[in-house]
Amino acid sequence: MYSDDVDVTAESLLEIERNVSERQELLRKPMRVIVIGGDGFCGWPTALHLANSGHKVLILDNLSRRKIDDELETRSLTQITSFTERVELANTYVEGRMDGAVLDVSQEKDRFREVVNSFWPDAIIHFGQQRSAPYSMLSENHRCNTVNQNVSSTSNILSVIATVNPEIHLIHLGTMGVYGYSKAFGKIPEGYLDITVNETCEQQEILYPANPGSIYHMTKCLDQLLFQFYYKNWGIPITDLHQGIVWGISTKETLFDMKLVNRFDYDGIYGTVLNRFLVQAVHGYPLTVYGTGGQRRAFIHISDTVKCVRMALENPPEENRVRIFNQVAETQTVLDLAMLVSDKYGVPVQQVPNPRKEAESNDLEVSNEGLKSLGFDPVLIKDKLMKEVLDLAKAGEDFFRKDRVLNSPKW
Repeated sequence: MYSDDVDVTAESLLEIERNVSERQELLRKPMRVIVIGGDGFCGWPTALHLANSGHKVLILDNLSRRKIDDELETRSLTQITSFTERVELANTYVEGRMDGAVLDVSQEKDRFREVVNSFWPDAIIHFGQQRSAPYSMLSENHRCNTVNQNVSSTSNILSVIATVNPEIHLIHLGTMGVYGYSKAFGKIPEGYLDITVNETCEQQEILYPANPGSIYHMTKCLDQLLFQFYYKNWGIPITDLHQGIVWGISTKETLFDMKLVNRFDYDGIYGTVLNRFLVQAVHGYPLTVYGTGGQRRAFIHISDTVKCVRMALENPPEENRVRIFNQVAETQTVLDLAMLVSDKYGVPVQQVPNPRKEAESNDLEVSNEGLKSLGFDPVLIKDKLMKEVLDLAKAGEDFFRKDRVLNSPKW
């Protein structure tokens, strides 16, 4: 039964049915998608997944992550083929289409505009940023270069979209680190905080107060302000995915062929904590826990990363604001993770001085209802996928360097 104040007519019901039908048609229709930074740890498996889902994907990447391998003298435990070779090979497996070009959106705005005009994408997915907090804190140059790369890339992408076609949906891979890690405001919501203004008692919605822990995280906070500005002035549909720490290496698509394998970082600068622990376990190296290990963090498996990005792509935002999702599966303390690996594989835990300025422990509760409403059913760390990481770590034994495990800078 409908309430008396709702005018339900045959025409309104028909309009509802038409909107549902159009949305279902959108989900079936292959989309044209530019993936910026699609050669990287999260970008490559996402591009593969989208192409295999039937979409037409164009990867743009400046290949900076490959150059950083040379700089740090630390290489992936998996053998990565050339950018051109992996893109060409992908097209023998995927349902859709993948193409690639070397382009730096932070430096080549005019060329990027030409690509957008030519390709005419439905959406642009933005992974094109330096993604390591420790790397961003290595030196003055690393701090400045991270700001230049990350903020300029976001600014240029938004500016081109506003100029060429403000209806392009921008999907950005952000970080849970923009929030900090305390429960000062309770359970962390998805991007926005409801407040009451003391003087007027008015209810307001504001961006959750930023509390970055590194230059890298600070650039993601600046991204948020750019998104708010461009939405306010041009109405660009934007989804900002605040992602937790990624663990795991493989997705269904990266396992199609060993030459499509994802990169596997294990060092103290680019290796994410659980992947690093699993590599250390394979080599009988003590599991190095920073400080007390009481730092509680949010985590997500790489296979869920790619699925969540596709969910965001195929379900464009409808609300009248920048859409923010917390892209996380669960929270764990670093020490709990170390003990899980230690108990399972018999490797001792070693607590070492924390190189970072952070609380020894924290509480962290995170809402992820947005993605769950789209069907997100996360993989949890207790599941069996850890063995897959171990197998790849063993296969890359020749490339493991013990002196790179604790090479994080202090800040």
